[in-house]
Amino acid sequence: MRQTTFTKPADVKRTWYVVDGAGKTLGRLSTEVAAVLRGKHKPTYTPNVDCGDFVIVINADKIEMTGNKLDGKKYYNHSGYAGGMRVRTARNMKENYTVEWVERSIYGMLPHTKLGDNMRRHLFVYTGAEHPHAAQQPVELKIKG
Repeated sequence: MRQTTFTKPADVKRTWYVVDGAGKTLGRLSTEVAAVLRGKHKPTYTPNVDCGDFVIVINADKIEMTGNKLDGKKYYNHSGYAGGMRVRTARNMKENYTVEWVERSIYGMLPHTKLGDNMRRHLFVYTGAEHPHAAQQPVELKIKG
């Protein structure tokens, strides 16, 4: 009989990856980064354990959106007070809130639980080509499209 093995949190080996967002499409980049943050690229993936890796996204200001989404897609926030709705277009988010724009796209693909909160801490997004994580010796992660 075969035995299913489950990864324990103490057995998780984490790797640092760096992703260059220049010329990449937001959605395609986000899905692959979210899979690495969850650990689904590893053969030891366990759904109830944070077994994902660290991901650094650089050149976030050069990430693109296809079609008419820059003007058509809207991001909503509500303060909880009457009249507290704030609506921003994707173009506004890309120009003024680039890091939040990329993070929201990736965060939406992670679990909305305490486990997902731990995964979110492993994502670092920077607008330029420089990042302060050189000491971790990140490996380049190839993203298709």
